[in-house]
Amino acid sequence: MQQASAEKYTKQRQAAIRAAASVFAEKGFHGACTKDIAERMGIKQGSLYYYFKSKEEALGEVCLFGIQDYVGHMATIADSNQPFEAKLIATITSHLSSYRERNEALKVYNDERLYLPKARRSRLKELGSGYRQRLERIFEEGRISGAVRQSVDCHFAAQAVIGMCNAWGDLIVRDPDLDLFTVIQKCTDLLINGFTKKTTTTT
Repeated sequence: MQQASAEKYTKQRQAAIRAAASVFAEKGFHGACTKDIAERMGIKQGSLYYYFKSKEEALGEVCLFGIQDYVGHMATIADSNQPFEAKLIATITSHLSSYRERNEALKVYNDERLYLPKARRSRLKELGSGYRQRLERIFEEGRISGAVRQSVDCHFAAQAVIGMCNAWGDLIVRDPDLDLFTVIQKCTDLLINGFTKKTTTTT
């Protein structure tokens, strides 16, 4: 009985987090209120405090919900024995797919997390930094193996990949008809093959 009750609460809290994400994505943190979140869930405002004690706590939970899974996926990708190109493809696929799966929560994380107090931001910063550092390591390993040019700045490259994925992720959230596979394919092609036409030299 207790297990069923716990499962029901977990499911309802997930619904509350998704409702809060939807409201924050639409109105922003300062433009939204707990009443908006409760109305999105179809419950009374007072009932919302069963899931969140404040609007600030709701924002923190939305941001954490947004990034937890794809940060975890990055750890698995970075620790695998796959070659550089396979790891980069897996990273882009995981990152962009997270926007479709987590929907507005990742957009809220990108746009609104700075409104959280320092103490709440520290955990999010730790997760985000861990993601970037693992991606840097993928590029560093690529340089060692010869798959990546020695002149590539691995920190800059990691930030560039994250920036591209976040920009397209925002569009994925706003346009549900945007084909996710096509976006992944084009981002991957651009990052691996570049912009310029490869020429062969003859001797």
